[in-house]
Amino acid sequence: MAREADRKTVLGSVWLRADPAQTRAPLSRDDIVRTAVKVLDRDGLETFSMRRMAAELGTAATSALYWRVANKNDLLELAVDEVMGEALVPADEGDWRDQVTVLARAAYEALWAHPWAPQLLASHAGLGPNYQALAERMLTILSSAGFKGAHLDAAVSAVFHYLIGAAVTDAAWTATVRRSGLGQHEWATAAGDQLGVGATTLAAYLSREDLAGPEARFTTGLRAILIGLRPRQLS
Repeated sequence: MAREADRKTVLGSVWLRADPAQTRAPLSRDDIVRTAVKVLDRDGLETFSMRRMAAELGTAATSALYWRVANKNDLLELAVDEVMGEALVPADEGDWRDQVTVLARAAYEALWAHPWAPQLLASHAGLGPNYQALAERMLTILSSAGFKGAHLDAAVSAVFHYLIGAAVTDAAWTATVRRSGLGQHEWATAAGDQLGVGATTLAAYLSREDLAGPEARFTTGLRAILIGLRPRQLS
């Protein structure tokens, strides 16, 4: 029995354990996860705690949360997968590159809207059902386009590695600005010269609306990757 408990602990993910037993606890797991996303959006990852969650939910004891979620790490995994669900948009028009672009952009925009989520994806495997559903959709699109075997796996990995890498990089900039307590433009003005790029250039690099900004860079980089991919078997 002890060895079985240890094995479950070593697996290290909420998605690799059985769902909690049914209880009469007033809070549902879905309610807790949605509230966690709201708190993380508002306050960021650094100050997130089960105690803060209990206060947000109006319960005096954190033990009320543990009826539904085993620990903070499990809750963070659940919250990340909730965010990935925002990427599951219809993508059935155009050729395979158009379809992959729709899904990848939806995922990038979801991660941009919740900048704490890519921070967690850098240390948590994508084992949740929404992440897996997104991967399965990518796999289906690329398979239908003629990608096979190792080349199919490599193509899916290329898209996901680029998506997560871009999201993590942009989230790091967002977190740096947030920690300063300054607005984005104020921070760029104060930091640009010190970084040797100038305030105007740095402000453009950070601005989502600018043609040199993160969203435009992501779209251009994704296009370059997709142009380079061809549905052929790797030798």
